[in-house]
Amino acid sequence: MKLKLLSILAMSSMPMAAAAMPAVGDMIGTDPTTATAALEAAGCKVAEFEAEDGKIEAKCTDTATNKLMEVYLDPATGKVVEIKAED
Repeated sequence: MKLKLLSILAMSSMPMAAAAMPAVGDMIGTDPTTATAALEAAGCKVAEFEAEDGKIEAKCTDTATNKLMEVYLDPATGKVVEIKAED
């Protein structure tokens, strides 16, 4: 019983991997190939990119929740500057 409890505790304290959306500040990249690969590795299936308000907007689907999301990238650095649910 102790071993089973310890196993459950150990597994519950492990971080969730690869199914989380990218976070603000994450380096994604500025070219479409690199950005698509990084976003999809972070759990965001990319549908398209477009320019919006001086940023690169990636429209994607959060693979964990199946929600449509907008991930905004700084075109100079390739870092995520904002994430929001698609309107």
